[in-house]
Amino acid sequence: MSGQRDLFGVESAPHPDGETYDPDLDHARLTGQNQRVFDLMRDGEWRSLDEISRATGDPSASISARLRDLRKPNFGGHSMEGRRVPGGNGLWVYRVTPANNGSRPAATSWGSPPSPQDTSASAVAEPLP
Repeated sequence: MSGQRDLFGVESAPHPDGETYDPDLDHARLTGQNQRVFDLMRDGEWRSLDEISRATGDPSASISARLRDLRKPNFGGHSMEGRRVPGGNGLWVYRVTPANNGSRPAATSWGSPPSPQDTSASAVAEPLP
């Protein structure tokens, strides 16, 4: 990457920690999704999953997962808020506030589980639907 930092602030990005994650099949796709979602959402604007999906070209279900990933320390520990749109028939919108001016905190090992004192999931204003 010729010295350029990605959304995680490091040359190599951490991988997701799910049981079904296969690096050979999923790494490039999920890293790309994370980058596209973060690049769009780092401006702090409120957007629905559908708006994010249209802007990035990624499926809404993937967007929801990537927003959850962005809260994790391995993916930057960014602050993510969600709120229900009044009169929106159950519509939710989300916004991301980048941690450390949008760069990833100190590097952690790939795929290491969150520490027991990790409270990053509590960073949302409302629970994700």
